[in-house]
Amino acid sequence: MNAHANITHWAERVDMAAAFRWTVKLNLHEAVSNHFSLAVNPEGTKFLINPNGRHFGRITASSLVEIDANDEATMQRPDAPDPTAWGLHGSIHRALPHARCVMHVHSIHATVLASLADSSLLPIDQNTAMFFGRQVVDGHYGGMAFADEGARCASMLADPKITTMIMGNHGVLVVGQTVAEAFNRLVFFERAAETYIRALQTGRPLRVLSDEVAEKTAQEWESYPGYAEAHLREIKALLDEDGASYAS
Repeated sequence: MNAHANITHWAERVDMAAAFRWTVKLNLHEAVSNHFSLAVNPEGTKFLINPNGRHFGRITASSLVEIDANDEATMQRPDAPDPTAWGLHGSIHRALPHARCVMHVHSIHATVLASLADSSLLPIDQNTAMFFGRQVVDGHYGGMAFADEGARCASMLADPKITTMIMGNHGVLVVGQTVAEAFNRLVFFERAAETYIRALQTGRPLRVLSDEVAEKTAQEWESYPGYAEAHLREIKALLDEDGASYAS
């Protein structure tokens, strides 16, 4: 008998746990900070999120907490999430049903980009072009993402075309329809930011794609068959080969 048969949304939990574990492999995590969440009801208001104070490297499918963005008593629960997780992810899931999966990190290159006076990611290669016309820069950082700051950030993601928020002086946040889509986007954004930062470091002129080619490339990424799903499937296979406990 499956010991987890009474836990709902098991497949989604396993996908989430794998994403947390691989984030550690890629060194995109930060102490016991940062959060991933996934909506589990049609309205998008009920969601899974990592438990408060748990390192990404110890997240398991069964340890994820299910909460309701509209439940005002959430922060009084014994398993209440981190207050900034409630402020940021709660605000997004409360207001934006299209933002099913939300991933936020302070990864190095994304945060370097977020620290520049102009934090826009220019389309200088195939990976940076993935985010052309699909990014928004928050230039009004107001402190940690408690309720007011979270609601302000959520308002900037209202357009469903926006998949990525470069959080000025803070980090990056991506949204997606599935764990696979959001995590693939998170990984590619960090790689794209690194490419862009390294290109800037040369001090030489950038070869920036035209708007037409950048948009065409972004659309090709969006329609590329099964890429994000294959990425997450292979991550789980690699974790399984290593005997990781994420799916427990």
